[in-house]
Amino acid sequence: MATPSLSSPWAPLSAEAVAAMLAPSDARWWLSGGAALDRWVGVPIRPRENIDVSVVPGDLRALVAVLPAARSAWIAAGDAMLALEDAEDAEDDADLQPVLIWDDDARAWVLRVNVEDGAPRAWVYRRDARLQLPWDRAVLDLDGVPTGAPEVQLVWKCFSPRPEDDADKEAVLPLLSDEARAWWERALLTVHPHSSWTIPVRSPMFPARASWNRPQR
Repeated sequence: MATPSLSSPWAPLSAEAVAAMLAPSDARWWLSGGAALDRWVGVPIRPRENIDVSVVPGDLRALVAVLPAARSAWIAAGDAMLALEDAEDAEDDADLQPVLIWDDDARAWVLRVNVEDGAPRAWVYRRDARLQLPWDRAVLDLDGVPTGAPEVQLVWKCFSPRPEDDADKEAVLPLLSDEARAWWERALLTVHPHSSWTIPVRSPMFPARASWNRPQR
């Protein structure tokens, strides 16, 4: 098997194909990133070059163990790629990310696996453990596909939003329930108060400041 390149093309699987591939695994996994937002909205918000799922560190190996024979898991090692099976000496699977899934038949990357934090009863935001949600709130079952809740995906995107992240937010935010939007606003102001997305959010504890949207010197 030839070693793939980080610059190799993508042929992303559909959410349904991902779910079918990972169904035999006992790992806790969920559709995440933009793919999760698209599935929750019900239509593609914008074109996406890849598809993501997330998993907790202890379940990473169990997840990749069910990959079909033609698919393999890789991680970036500088500019090169290292087969996940060759990283057995890593002290913490949480550091082995993102994991990219290669398809020999398609000669392309088909899936990206992100490693997130979690406790038995709750999802935990990897960037700030103060932010937690019960699993049944953090991961939704959408027609049989475990899917990251939209308010959680927007938290990941708010750290340093790009124009395409702004497009995702504008499509998703008006559709959130009052409870989900309130949680997202509290999360945003608590863990990423300097994000440009805080500008329209009003809070007596965290008043918005125009200076937060200025580039750092």
